[in-house]
Amino acid sequence: MSFVINNYSEIPLQFAYKRKSVNYEHKETFHSHLGVELLLIHQGKGTMIVNNISYDIKPGMLCIFQPHQLHHLQLEYSEDQCFERSMAIFEPTMFEAYFEKWPALHTFYKYIYLGKLPFPCLYAIDDLDILDSVYSNMNDNLPNVLESEKFEEISLFLVVLYRALKQVWDKLNVHASTYQTRRKNYQVEHILDWIEAHYTVPYRLDDMAKDLHLSPYHLSHLFKKATGMSISEYITTRRIHQSILLLTTTNKPVSFIAEEIGLMNCSYFCKVFKSQMGVTPHQYRKRALRSND
Repeated sequence: MSFVINNYSEIPLQFAYKRKSVNYEHKETFHSHLGVELLLIHQGKGTMIVNNISYDIKPGMLCIFQPHQLHHLQLEYSEDQCFERSMAIFEPTMFEAYFEKWPALHTFYKYIYLGKLPFPCLYAIDDLDILDSVYSNMNDNLPNVLESEKFEEISLFLVVLYRALKQVWDKLNVHASTYQTRRKNYQVEHILDWIEAHYTVPYRLDDMAKDLHLSPYHLSHLFKKATGMSISEYITTRRIHQSILLLTTTNKPVSFIAEEIGLMNCSYFCKVFKSQMGVTPHQYRKRALRSND
């Protein structure tokens, strides 16, 4: 499980084309980004949880993650499976000026990072080759770009990428049913909804089981099978994610943040935070402030 903090002033774009993970590498990740992530999956199988809904990971799938949007990937590596993807992660406000000459594209650009998207995962994309070629061209061009021209090259890449993405998105009104394929695992989604509503208070499995009308054992087994982690691990990670948001966007004392995420003991919160993030909450906040200077 991991989180990402990006220093966009130094690296305005995190980019990869057909990056592969094999041999159970990154089997399970649970993270978010300060910016937008556009993830194109070429190969792979597994489950993705976004906004408390689970989706099948399939080749040809395009995922759109908005800033601070928590997403959990559990990959399957049986039968020599490989997870291959292309990605672009960036801070959208840094490049917005480049879209202002095209009003319709500019509106779409803002909608993708600010709007309430109906779903984060798109399937059965007719224009998949076009999206692939945009990533491929950027992969070919980027190594040869002068440092002084890199920001311009990234801007041009994003304009072309969003133009292709808009063509895909505009077809959703006609073929919406082909773009959202969910696992029919509604019990797990009810558990996720319960966690989202209660993670800021001390957690008791018996309370959850009573509210969801399931036995504690069945509840734990069901969640572990579907997500690859225990309920307590998920709640801890959800709490740490929220604490990161509060550390980087508010001036609230660490002790207040601990209480807001359901951990009444500040020392315990700092211990849990350091075990997941490698630094204390205070150190994380200082690093985040330096990155934004």
